[in-house]
Amino acid sequence: MLDYVNSLGDMIDVALGKSEGDLLLKNGRIVNVFDESVEEGDVLIHRGAVVGVGRFEKAKEVVDIKGAYISPAFIDSHLHIESTMCIPPEFAKALIPLGTLTTVVDPHEIANVAGSNGIRFMIESSKGLPMDIFFMLPSCVPADPFETSGADLKAEDLRPFMEDPAVIGLAEMMNYPGLLGGKSEVLKKVSLFHDRIMDGHSPGLTGKELNAYLAAGIMADHECTTPEEAMEKLRKGMWIMIREGSLTRDLLRLLPILNDNTKHRILLCTDDKHPEDLVHEGHINYAVHLLIRNGISLPTAVRLATLNPSMFFGFKHKGGIAPGYDADIIIFNDILKIEKVYREGVLVAEDGKAIFDIKDPDGSLKDTINIAPLHNDSFKVPAKGETIRVIGLHADSIITDEILARPKVVNGYVESDVESDIIKIAVVERHRATGKIGIGFVTGLKLKRGAFATSISHDSHNIIAAGENDGDMILAINELKRIGGGIVVTLDGNVLGSLALPYGGLMADRPVGVTAETLIELHDIVKEKNGVGISDPFMTLSFISLAVCPKLKLSTNGLVDVDRFELVDLFKEE
Repeated sequence: MLDYVNSLGDMIDVALGKSEGDLLLKNGRIVNVFDESVEEGDVLIHRGAVVGVGRFEKAKEVVDIKGAYISPAFIDSHLHIESTMCIPPEFAKALIPLGTLTTVVDPHEIANVAGSNGIRFMIESSKGLPMDIFFMLPSCVPADPFETSGADLKAEDLRPFMEDPAVIGLAEMMNYPGLLGGKSEVLKKVSLFHDRIMDGHSPGLTGKELNAYLAAGIMADHECTTPEEAMEKLRKGMWIMIREGSLTRDLLRLLPILNDNTKHRILLCTDDKHPEDLVHEGHINYAVHLLIRNGISLPTAVRLATLNPSMFFGFKHKGGIAPGYDADIIIFNDILKIEKVYREGVLVAEDGKAIFDIKDPDGSLKDTINIAPLHNDSFKVPAKGETIRVIGLHADSIITDEILARPKVVNGYVESDVESDIIKIAVVERHRATGKIGIGFVTGLKLKRGAFATSISHDSHNIIAAGENDGDMILAINELKRIGGGIVVTLDGNVLGSLALPYGGLMADRPVGVTAETLIELHDIVKEKNGVGISDPFMTLSFISLAVCPKLKLSTNGLVDVDRFELVDLFKEE
């Protein structure tokens, strides 16, 4: 208590000008997110907090920023670290130079691979970094009853983590059919977190079902894809997280909902952002840039990434530049080129480079690819009808359609039909070597030759492969096992390229720039050599098994009609 009293007295003296502060940022344009204005002035910082905004002359360190913007650092309201393909220390080195100093993460992906050990790995390896990484505990492991996951987390498995100060709530409740149906285990999880933040995931939910979902205590949603859906949820009290990630880019679609009556209930998030997009676009700063480019004022755009998430999550001293607030501050002239990043008044990044050290990673989550042996006939599909269900892809979305098509049959077996862009895909169980394989077909991938496979396969992260022929699919999967997971591209019996992600088959301990370079090379290979005709085939493939987003998906147990929430046969009855 005495130490706190002394430090408090010191802070007051600096604010009153009786003693010298630690850092003075002079001659800036201060982004005020409280009244959404930009004001010229200085920011005085002491003991990691802002103690004054106005005009000041002295401090132990004075930095003249010569008219650049002084803004609160960004907060990402919902993301999965695993999608950056970096373990947490490298994740911090990637995000901090982009102006993000607080993230609210869902370790759902690694939890589906390694259960409680995966959650513990993420929490422990996030500690001691110069940013705040808060955790929402995964609500749906497994995400649905159709997949084969690496773990099955009950409410009692989550309870021990609630004592950690980094854990602030329950992550996206994807199993809304289970919640609305009163499933006991789902209700137990929601009850466990009744006095904390509970995040949502309810694409297309409306009317009485939405009422029931919200009555259970769910507070926010990042899955809105139309203004009409978002407005209904806003009117019923939800906070809307506008997502601008790598595959799912909703910002421009949802821009019409942003006005003076709604802006205080809207947050920004990325959800899933790939390494190459982090390097070439940015992070939350990219979403802020898009808002500004489309007519939203700088202070309002920044507010959605700072003050609003701070208010939603209850961060009392984050999200603004004002006396008493954490001195988490970014300096820029161009939002896409952050010049300086201060974490509690300490410079942690400059000119796009992190200037802090990280500890060596814990290697406990390696060697997680465990598949049964594959044979030449493992992916053969005997023809049983004249019509098959085909997964129809949407550009920049994880929503799919159910397309009915005539299969290409060769010697009694259904094969990929390159001419019609109907390509075979397989989901191979990789946690317990059960030998389960789900086989289907997809249109919109535009693959011409060979195959590619990945151990990133939302949400259970079994191996998913797409191919023009079975041999290259099997080769790609076997190579994934050899390298410990990641992405592999094959053609004519040869491995053309690969990206190793040995931590859970999802992450690496390399800098994000190195991973991004490899990914770009793989994208070039799969487009030039395999003839793929879409922008991000690896991420697109990774969401084809996500059986909580409409309409048709593929699991280890076969095709899933998400709207009906049941397995359906590949062949459609006439």
